[in-house]
Amino acid sequence: MKYLVTGAAGFIGMYTAKRLLEQGHDVVGIDNLNDYYDVRLKDYRLAQLAPYDNFRFIKLDLADRDGMADLFAKEQFQRVIHLAAQAGVRYSLQNPMAYVDSNLTGHMTILEGCRHHKVEHLVYASSSSVYGMNPKIPFSTSDGVDHPVSLYAATKKSNELMSHAYSHLYDIPTTGLRFFTVYGPAGRPDMAPWLFTDAILKGEPIKVFNNGQMQRDFTYVDDIVEGVIRIQDVIPKADLNWHGTDPAMSSAPYRVYNIGNNQPIQLTEFIEAIESACGKEADKIYLPMQPGDVPRTYADIDSLQQATGFKPSTTIQEGMKRFVDWFKGRY
Repeated sequence: MKYLVTGAAGFIGMYTAKRLLEQGHDVVGIDNLNDYYDVRLKDYRLAQLAPYDNFRFIKLDLADRDGMADLFAKEQFQRVIHLAAQAGVRYSLQNPMAYVDSNLTGHMTILEGCRHHKVEHLVYASSSSVYGMNPKIPFSTSDGVDHPVSLYAATKKSNELMSHAYSHLYDIPTTGLRFFTVYGPAGRPDMAPWLFTDAILKGEPIKVFNNGQMQRDFTYVDDIVEGVIRIQDVIPKADLNWHGTDPAMSSAPYRVYNIGNNQPIQLTEFIEAIESACGKEADKIYLPMQPGDVPRTYADIDSLQQATGFKPSTTIQEGMKRFVDWFKGRY
């Protein structure tokens, strides 16, 4: 089968493309290789894919409307796994237009490509950030998510709405995946696992926001990829009995799922796992909550389990040891 994987030089994109390649599929990966963080890390990820004869990389920006249209016309993809986006909650306060270009215009070029070339299934990355001010725990895809607290979250919710419109209008099967705090080897350097590990190993202090009173549903990258690979075979169909009671479903071929560890971890326990893996105690600076952050994330994954039979299981201790071992070996 022939796949397009967007964000192939990204964290989740690289691992997803690798799994598809190992299964014998043909994969075209695209990425704009922007400098939001060190491009050398993106080059490192692409180097993990280069040995596969069934992989091709094309440097391309999602917001390049003509370039994206030409790509779909030339390649005739059967399925699309759309993981590229401008990531980061805090960065969206500094450079909001980057999120408009990548996350809104970019998602639109993907939808248009799928529309005009009869892609059989579009799987795309949403985010747990969409839950915003929702007070109900655990976060369920049946909850309303109309109160985002960052532009990043607003763009990811917009992706879900845009996808539903295209599923309804053009009968395109679309599946949105709300990822919960993904970490692991080759992860993003702007995320807490990297920032904390780097500081601890250097003997520098770490910044602990909200005085450590935060919980995150940390999800190891292998568990995320397993969910992505399984769900892309679960092609949504129109539910003719749907009456508007569940926003994650529709009378169109549209679905939304959470992918999280289903086990939120206190920030202090997370730091302890890093300290244990590093063999050093952290020097902590306690700070208030940052704009755009939420105090906790917690994924209800019942619908994902029902659809795929899969539940993430990697513990924070095991996952952080793998990350720290990789980090020490590379940096």
